[in-house]
Amino acid sequence: MSKRTCILGIETSCDETACAVVADGTEVLSSVVASQIELHARYGGVVPEIASRAHIEAINTVIEQALSKSEVEPRQISAVAVTCEPGLIGSLLVGLMAAKTIAWIWDIPLIGVNHVYAHAYAASLDTDPIDYPAVALICSGGHTSLYHCQSPTELALLGSTIDDAAGEAFDKVSSILDLGYPGGPAIDKAARQGNPNAIQFPKTLLKGDSLDFSFSGLKTAVLYYVNGVPGEQRRRKGRSKFLQVSRPRGIENFSAGQVADIAASFQATVVDVLTTKLSRATRRIAPKSLLLGGGVAANSLLRSEATSLAEELGCTLRMPEMRFCLDNAAMIAGLGYSYFRMGQFAGLDLEAHATVRR
Repeated sequence: MSKRTCILGIETSCDETACAVVADGTEVLSSVVASQIELHARYGGVVPEIASRAHIEAINTVIEQALSKSEVEPRQISAVAVTCEPGLIGSLLVGLMAAKTIAWIWDIPLIGVNHVYAHAYAASLDTDPIDYPAVALICSGGHTSLYHCQSPTELALLGSTIDDAAGEAFDKVSSILDLGYPGGPAIDKAARQGNPNAIQFPKTLLKGDSLDFSFSGLKTAVLYYVNGVPGEQRRRKGRSKFLQVSRPRGIENFSAGQVADIAASFQATVVDVLTTKLSRATRRIAPKSLLLGGGVAANSLLRSEATSLAEELGCTLRMPEMRFCLDNAAMIAGLGYSYFRMGQFAGLDLEAHATVRR
């Protein structure tokens, strides 16, 4: 039996402190995630300073737990892979310093990994390899992008958000509807009781066959539907149907059923935009596989609609297990294996970058 190549992965790009051990790029031997949801819930979103401090407190314990659960000795680890971009700079630095320390003390290679690229790889964890070429839709709180993937490490950007990411819009609308944080699961749950056709919110598809995304206008439309348009008390001819409603302002004036209808209509609009762009990219590229990744890839409606789209287009749809949709270190270690095989290592001067370098 051939020796397995075990990669230790570390992920601290936002508000999850994560470490994992993955063998040969796909076999997840351990995956430990320390969530900060309770710390940030009171603020309705991630507070960077709180996130970085929480990473410092959790990182050593998470690494120890991942190694223990994997039953792999340090001497059996071939390399350490770490998220170096994009993300919150303070959070990234915590994981990067931990990975550099391990690489130096254990005398093993250091591998820098792009967090977004790792989300595109996540669908291959604990299952069969992805059949390339592929089109990947990565949608989360910080990113909404489409990529043409020739391999796990060769990704070309096709389109991205010009304002709010899809996950960010879910969080903000959930706050407007007083459904709690994080917004994705809260809206998904509320939408199951609502009518997705109750309200016709605007769909921003941009000009021509653009593959870019925009969700800021949709978020504002929900805000105006709930609270009214600032400074305007009367309806105007030709105004969109979703604003032609006379009612007291404020979410407290909506019944539970009405809130569910708003959540369902908002969710349906987001998913329609996402799948429309995915369809456009697929028809342009003609890939073998469609990939979903990121926290929004856990959304039940998106998974259902993407399944139907893949069948229509004759492509294989690859979606991560639910535990690999959210930020995790298994996807970092898994993708790190591809770089390990290529001999593409980083020096101890590897830097963190808040945005993706072009």
